[in-house]
Amino acid sequence: MLDRSHLSIIKAVAETGTVTQAASQLCLTQSALSHAIKKIELHYEVPVWQKDGRKLRLTQAGNQLLGLANRLLPQFEYAEQQLDQIAQGKKGILRIGMECHPCYQWLLKVVNPFLTACEGVDVDVRQKFQFGGLSALLGYDIDLLITPDPLIHQNVIYTPVFDYEHVLVVSGKSLLATKKQIVPQDLTEQTLITYPVEPTRLDIFSHFLTPAGASVKQHKFIENTEIMLQMVAANRGIAALPRWLVEEYQQHMDIKPISLISAMAKNGIRKSIHLGIRANEAPPDYLTTFMNLSKQVKVV
Repeated sequence: MLDRSHLSIIKAVAETGTVTQAASQLCLTQSALSHAIKKIELHYEVPVWQKDGRKLRLTQAGNQLLGLANRLLPQFEYAEQQLDQIAQGKKGILRIGMECHPCYQWLLKVVNPFLTACEGVDVDVRQKFQFGGLSALLGYDIDLLITPDPLIHQNVIYTPVFDYEHVLVVSGKSLLATKKQIVPQDLTEQTLITYPVEPTRLDIFSHFLTPAGASVKQHKFIENTEIMLQMVAANRGIAALPRWLVEEYQQHMDIKPISLISAMAKNGIRKSIHLGIRANEAPPDYLTTFMNLSKQVKVV
């Protein structure tokens, strides 16, 4: 029975002292204001105010409602401001789904200027949607999908951000480091280190080894990129990563990127990072800002 409008009336009457002035402040007619309060008084069988000459004086019940109004009305106003900011794309949470392990280093370069540009927006990166990102995007679990392997869907728009070459990473001490390019048969006696991902989802298998009927001697999993590259630098195995990422680490690690050449990838394994968003809906301003910033970050 009691709602926000009743609290606004009580507060206005307490501030102005008359029904006339309170009605004017709230852009109501005097009869509408009086009728609203009369319904409260009849429902609870208690007077809310009494006349004191030309002024109105709140009763005990009226003062109880005034205290409630003073506590709740500012919270209503704050919530409305928050909703307005969210609607205008000035506040919220950008939930990002990652289908690209090594892209975190690139993502960090985007997040920093994004947080500066959008002070009211937080960022949440969700890795559990690896290779299930499309359903997460369509199911509103994430707002943006970062993927090198976009699955075409009529309700998703993909924007390419940058192109890169997927290369083999070897230690500078490895015999492979002397080669200018790698063919599938070069890896048959090697230990391959990858992220803990199903082999069919790894480019070095799907685009390089498997089509050539080749494999590696041993396959190990490491989740952390830097640890993986430290293992490679120590000549404990090889890895396959984006060239731009390898060249960044190459500045302080003894590693070398080499192109992967095969019948299927005659010019090397070429990939692109895409940003996917839901189609047929207007993205908030902060999502547009993130996408624009992502195009400005150079990785090569």
